[in-house]
Amino acid sequence: MELLQSDLKLRQLKVFREVLRAGSTRRAAAALGISQPAVSQHVKQLETTLGITLFKRSANRIVPLQEAWELLRNVELALTSLDRLEASIFAMKNEEKQRIAIAAPSVFGFVTLPKVVAIIHSKTASNVRSLSGSYEQIGEHILAGRADLGISRLPLDPNLFEWAPLGSARNVCIFHPDHRFSKQTCIEAQDLAGETIVDIDPQFAAHQMNFNALRFAGVEPDILVEFDCNGHEAGYVSAGLGISITNEIIAREYAAFHLGIRPVEPSALYHYVAIWQKGRTFSSALNVSLEAIIAAFSTESPAVSLGSANLLAVG
Repeated sequence: MELLQSDLKLRQLKVFREVLRAGSTRRAAAALGISQPAVSQHVKQLETTLGITLFKRSANRIVPLQEAWELLRNVELALTSLDRLEASIFAMKNEEKQRIAIAAPSVFGFVTLPKVVAIIHSKTASNVRSLSGSYEQIGEHILAGRADLGISRLPLDPNLFEWAPLGSARNVCIFHPDHRFSKQTCIEAQDLAGETIVDIDPQFAAHQMNFNALRFAGVEPDILVEFDCNGHEAGYVSAGLGISITNEIIAREYAAFHLGIRPVEPSALYHYVAIWQKGRTFSSALNVSLEAIIAAFSTESPAVSLGSANLLAVG
């Protein structure tokens, strides 16, 4: 009886999640393959079980209250962890076939992650789920059990994570191939005077580091567009709308855009790593996946010959 009750509560949570994802009981019903009245009943039962009103009801519609959105965050974590548990149990039964979840900034989906998936596919029967986000969110994906492995940057908390080195990078400027910078061997802060800049969000520390360096050189930045994650700048730069500053590892992902790339001084140094949760036991498929990430980085050659110094940073 308790097992049946647990199954019912789990079903209620899954229906609740789908209602918020879909935006209506009708679309949730279609996604779940059940009737709309059944969806409404599950939601009412969940509210009764919890003793919380989650939706405002009017004119045959239910509108999520703030309590519903707050609950959703915890429900997502719990159901994702349960999915990972089910996948782990399946992997124990069939060691060679496993669903590998890899978290990485979305920019690595251009070049590096396709190489990783190709290696995993060639060596195992596993499939791959790719999760994106900021470097902070990559860590959260790992700790919440949503991802097995991640691509991130140092520093990291050694009490929470273990990691393997992937490579180091310094800053580079990327620009349209017809830009005047193509005739230079290195870009310095004063060279950016009068240039339209495509830059990462001011909320990132790298933004402040970059622009402090420019202002120190007497250059007031002219920002055309700001973006919130690495990868967005490539399209704007390729269209000739401005130049951008990133680092050489990120710049490698833009090979298909055929952008001009030059080292920037002063520059910061970044250390990229493959990360996983501290104490994580590896299956053979997970070992192959880690080796694939390392191989995808090690086969890359540096985008440019970089200079020294230690001030300018991005992304």
